[in-house]
Amino acid sequence: MMLRSTIKHLAGLCAIGVLCAAASSSAFAAKIVLGAKNFTEQYVLAEVTAQYLRSRGYDVEVRSGLGSTLMRSALENGQFDLVWDYTGTAALVYDKITEKLDPEQMYQRVKALDAPRGLVWLNASSLNDTYALGLPSQFAETSGIKTVSQLADYLKTHPAAKHVVFGMDAEFANRPDGLKPLLDTYGMHFKRSQVKQMDPGLVYTALHNDQLKIGLVYTTDGRVKGFGIVPLDDDKHFFPPYNAVPVVRKSALDQNPKLAAQLNALSAALSNEVMQDMNKAVDLDGKPPREVAQAFLRAHPLP
Repeated sequence: MMLRSTIKHLAGLCAIGVLCAAASSSAFAAKIVLGAKNFTEQYVLAEVTAQYLRSRGYDVEVRSGLGSTLMRSALENGQFDLVWDYTGTAALVYDKITEKLDPEQMYQRVKALDAPRGLVWLNASSLNDTYALGLPSQFAETSGIKTVSQLADYLKTHPAAKHVVFGMDAEFANRPDGLKPLLDTYGMHFKRSQVKQMDPGLVYTALHNDQLKIGLVYTTDGRVKGFGIVPLDDDKHFFPPYNAVPVVRKSALDQNPKLAAQLNALSAALSNEVMQDMNKAVDLDGKPPREVAQAFLRAHPLP
């Protein structure tokens, strides 16, 4: 009787130990360290992702405010489990790809290159945070210009074109894959007095105030919508695609079987328009990313 009681007691202890180990393992598996870069869109994406995953039982730690290369290094070194990155950044900055690729080709290329590194690119969102040439809404409406090719035709044929000023940041104006090849691609020409180098943020304000007729903008910037700026269709596909994609360490996916499907659902809910609205809410309306993320998750039911 004594022996049976002892065995039963030991079995109970073993069962408790197994349960504790399982609980500990589960808690460990649900720990996600999320990295993010140092601009509005990334703060918002990190907040949306963290709130969503926490609501599904994950323990999420957010480390934001990093430059692209530092964030990437932390992901490769295992300090981060998950980041939102952009196909164009991976191709041009991390992998040094110089050939022209369409969005699907670029996504597949960076996905394949990262697989041996233990990094998994999940489904790409339609959110494409790339460059665009933006016009003030009134100029776009009166001229009927919708594409960069149409802008090039306007500049060649319209008498008022000699007064058009093109504003951009100094980096784009001077880098080898920036202004000059853009003008060559579309057959555009500007006199030196028509090209104005300025702080990127001031480009939006100058377009809004009709001090510029053309400005270099980012397609998902909240000020595009907030200031009524019209981004032109890059019909010759000069600008590389920068689709936002959740990039996850394979070990984190292995430990969390539902994580890939959950992040893919979130990715599918993102678009340029949705991101513009969220960026505008932060940059122009003064709302904190936490509040903007809450509103997004209320409006987009996710699994």
